[in-house]
Amino acid sequence: MEPQNIDMKLDVVILAAGKGTRMHSDLPKVLHRIGGRSMLENVIVAAEKLGNICLHLVIGYGGEQIKQHVALSVDVDSINWAIQEPQLGTGHAVQQTVAALNSNNTDNLVLVLYGDVPLIKTTTLGKLLSLANAETLSLLTLITDDPTGLGRIIRGDGNAITAIVEEKDASAEQREIKETNSGIMAIPTIKLVRWLSELKNRNAQGEYYLTDIIAMAAKENCKIVAEVIEDDFEVQGVNDKSQLASLERHYQMNKVDDLLAAGVTLRDPARVDIRGELEIGKDVEIDINAIFEGEIILGNGVIVGANVIIKDSVIGDGSVILPGSNIDGGIIGKNVSIGPYARIRPGTVLKDNVKIGNFVETKNAIIGKGSKASHLAYIGDAELGKNVNIGAGAIVCNYDGVNKHKTSIGSNVFVGSNSVLVAPVELADNTFIAAGSTINRDVPADNLAIGRGKQRNIPGWKRPVKK
Repeated sequence: MEPQNIDMKLDVVILAAGKGTRMHSDLPKVLHRIGGRSMLENVIVAAEKLGNICLHLVIGYGGEQIKQHVALSVDVDSINWAIQEPQLGTGHAVQQTVAALNSNNTDNLVLVLYGDVPLIKTTTLGKLLSLANAETLSLLTLITDDPTGLGRIIRGDGNAITAIVEEKDASAEQREIKETNSGIMAIPTIKLVRWLSELKNRNAQGEYYLTDIIAMAAKENCKIVAEVIEDDFEVQGVNDKSQLASLERHYQMNKVDDLLAAGVTLRDPARVDIRGELEIGKDVEIDINAIFEGEIILGNGVIVGANVIIKDSVIGDGSVILPGSNIDGGIIGKNVSIGPYARIRPGTVLKDNVKIGNFVETKNAIIGKGSKASHLAYIGDAELGKNVNIGAGAIVCNYDGVNKHKTSIGSNVFVGSNSVLVAPVELADNTFIAAGSTINRDVPADNLAIGRGKQRNIPGWKRPVKK
């Protein structure tokens, strides 16, 4: 949607104070994850995409933990933190934000969201906001065959909304109503501030319900409009691990549908896990149990094998990631082969046509075009030129116990099996390192370097006998 008019500041109030006792966890409920992000973070991201918002977070249980978590992805100085203690209902929660709301403009709106309703979409919120104005309150409703536990939408003459009644306070007749309250609503700020001051707690819970403002609005002839949600998962809240799992599965299947629609070949759509944003090219193939985290780009013709994990990486056209490999923060060129069971750590750049084989680990390494480490090697804090061959069991010793040091390897270099390169060290172009060597001095171009202890054969040696 288009950003809000700069003269109108949208206050977004997110309620995140509950402990979530049914989660049976010390972690605040809103910090449990859906799609690789906390539920609260999912809600914040959806709200931020609206543009020109002022964010208010109502916290209680685990408040400091929530602040620390949010600080990882959001400028916390831009957030109004409101403490709800004790927790006396949704109306009481929103009351804690009143002093910070932008109530100086009659056109200003408040959007109320919930930190445990993680699948709400920005497009849905945009529709809701388009219905609200200085004289109109809008809310999201849901029509369901099983309204158990939900507040009922009460309509009067002309089908106008007149109230929301919580189930515990509803009559038998009202409990038969199928249209229910999602809790998400857009409200004129000035009116909301006044209505909040008039809330009472005369109900079965002894709480201050935000939903009571609907009856107040109706009494004042304030227009109340509803946007009926099509995908009920968008407004489902999480109260236990079963509901969390259900929403996770729905989230994943929506992602899978997007991939299939884009032409991706999935060996089993039920066994792919997407925990971030995945950008894909044409003719991409993904095998079972692949996990994608963070921001990932897969180029044309990329093949991802079974049980692969890719996080915050770019994979170039035609590259193949063989089963069991783990790529974290890698920049992978075209026609690269990785794995099986390779580990690519942050800071790794693999140029075109590189081969990283089984049980090879790289970290903070730039590996030039056509170079290869086919098996059982470690390359860390290093820069390799073109067409380098790293033999089996070769390692770069980049750490002296205190500091990390760099290894520079030119082009057309051969490093024999079980060699050890002790950084800082430089191997110039066309050098050859004999197998089993320990290299701790620079090797000039076109040199053979042998760094082995002198072999001794001891005649007549007897194997020790166990006593």
